[in-house]
Amino acid sequence: MPARTASCYCKQLQIHVQGEPLGIGVCHCLACQQRTGSAFAALASYQTPYTVTGNATEFVRTGDHGARFRFHFCPVCGSTVFHTEEGDEGSVSVAVGAFADPGFPPPQVSVYECRRHAWVQLPADVQRYDTDPD
Repeated sequence: MPARTASCYCKQLQIHVQGEPLGIGVCHCLACQQRTGSAFAALASYQTPYTVTGNATEFVRTGDHGARFRFHFCPVCGSTVFHTEEGDEGSVSVAVGAFADPGFPPPQVSVYECRRHAWVQLPADVQRYDTDPD
């Protein structure tokens, strides 16, 4: 079972995951754009268990369908490393960029395509949703 470690920029906060991702996706919603400071968020979901080292600051955001997401970011450098969904203890979503691996697999799903910047090009086989399918 492959193991991966994702970390913040200063490496103070790390998450260690096991196995292949349950899924890899990008989100173009305005909240993710503001949270990341980018045109979209790229996330890989992993099954528990996972291990966190270092200290994190948390921010809770309520999604469009009422789910509450708990984002964990480094209090030193400010990088968001991972988030969990309250009530879903079986998985964790890790920021793909926190793996610092240009060979990381491409996304399979793209949500909030209605907010996607026109210049963002994704692989043709990506499953696309205008909003959040959940």
